[in-house]
Amino acid sequence: MQTERKVKGVVSGRVQGVGFRYFVLRHAQARQLSGYVRNLADGRVEFRLGGAAPAVAAVIEEIRRGPVHARVDDLKLEDCDEVDVDADSDFTIR
Repeated sequence: MQTERKVKGVVSGRVQGVGFRYFVLRHAQARQLSGYVRNLADGRVEFRLGGAAPAVAAVIEEIRRGPVHARVDDLKLEDCDEVDVDADSDFTIR
């Protein structure tokens, strides 16, 4: 049995208007994670991920790199236990 992990994070840099949310969506869905990604009014992107710990770690590494036209300046990350990352739900863009 794999260990489950739930995290929340905020990414800053050039992360809006460059396909960042769809990039995260694609990687999270490919690894069957739950949660969401959304733009924040201040130009950052917020995400929540939940699922198998190795899959969560892999998506976090993708987020650190970002899509080709993005620039990730900072990633703030912390473990969480919020309902928004229920293992029975799909990953969505909000």
